[in-house]
Amino acid sequence: MRRILQYAMFISLFFVGFLALNYYVFFGMSFLLGLPMNNGFYIIMLIAAISYPVATMIERKVSNNITRIFYTAASAWMGISFYLLFFLILYLILSLFFQIPRETAGITITLLTIVISGYAIYNSYLLKIKEIEIPLKGLTGDLKAVHLSDIHIGSIRNSGYMERIVNETNKLNPDVVFITGDVVDGSARLHKHTFKSLNRLNAPAFFVTGNHETYEGLDEVFRVLGGTELKILQNEMVEVNGIQVIGVEYSFERHHLKNTLSKLEINGEKPSILLYHLPRGLKDANEAGIGLQLSGHTHNGQMIPFNFLVKLMFPYISGLYEYKGTQLHVSQGTGTWGPPMRLGSNCEITLISLKKEN
Repeated sequence: MRRILQYAMFISLFFVGFLALNYYVFFGMSFLLGLPMNNGFYIIMLIAAISYPVATMIERKVSNNITRIFYTAASAWMGISFYLLFFLILYLILSLFFQIPRETAGITITLLTIVISGYAIYNSYLLKIKEIEIPLKGLTGDLKAVHLSDIHIGSIRNSGYMERIVNETNKLNPDVVFITGDVVDGSARLHKHTFKSLNRLNAPAFFVTGNHETYEGLDEVFRVLGGTELKILQNEMVEVNGIQVIGVEYSFERHHLKNTLSKLEINGEKPSILLYHLPRGLKDANEAGIGLQLSGHTHNGQMIPFNFLVKLMFPYISGLYEYKGTQLHVSQGTGTWGPPMRLGSNCEITLISLKKEN
């Protein structure tokens, strides 16, 4: 009941905010292009404003090809409308200093939004392979690991995308695969067959939960992933190829990572890899003797200019970082959340070559 109330509150707040955004965007573009603000104007604006929350509710109840197309279009509009808003605000600022003809501004904003949104949508369906090399303390032989994160399997990305990830991962011939949370999106009901391709991975795969697994409900997530050979780590440690692999699940609790690591018997002389969804707690990982932490969550902002906002919340936003000998790799994510768009970021599969320290 509590989850339903929280979900209803979120949808209500989102709808009010998105309605205000759509009104400003439609009003601004109508003003610039000289379009009439009649009954048709308000009907189209209202449809655009309610499209995403309505599509979300429909997808949770019944999901088919038609509803998925509707959900994808509504999600894309959410991203497109943000870019329209951004350019309208930019126009307002520039108009304080320069006299810009309204129609010229309206046409320019429309063309820029079409080009940028089109590229962002196209870019979100590309899978980039990123290769990095990391020395790991205590490692006796070189090892290849693939890092996946934030796949967000749901209405927009489903079994076909999961199969594509598995195929690309197998081509890299890794010794082990690590998935650091948000393998599910929470936008549609989950089915076991959606994830069956995980059984074709040519290497053992380990997974820790992220915030979207928590939103969906862990019991439901574990039910569908239980039919795969994916090894789910819940605040525990296992040994793989001589490496201590520590998996800490997502939690809303403050100091959760520090408290969990303190209960595990981690050998500081052996190589160790921590799987944790949030790119935080690097100091705690270092104090626990961890050599490498793998995280995700940020999507590298996913779409410019949101990367600047995300970086304020998560200074470790993307790539490789180091703290007193402990390395942290933050994945940009292998999928997308919300709008199927990527601008200034990529959907990535990371091949990590783990090397002996010299």
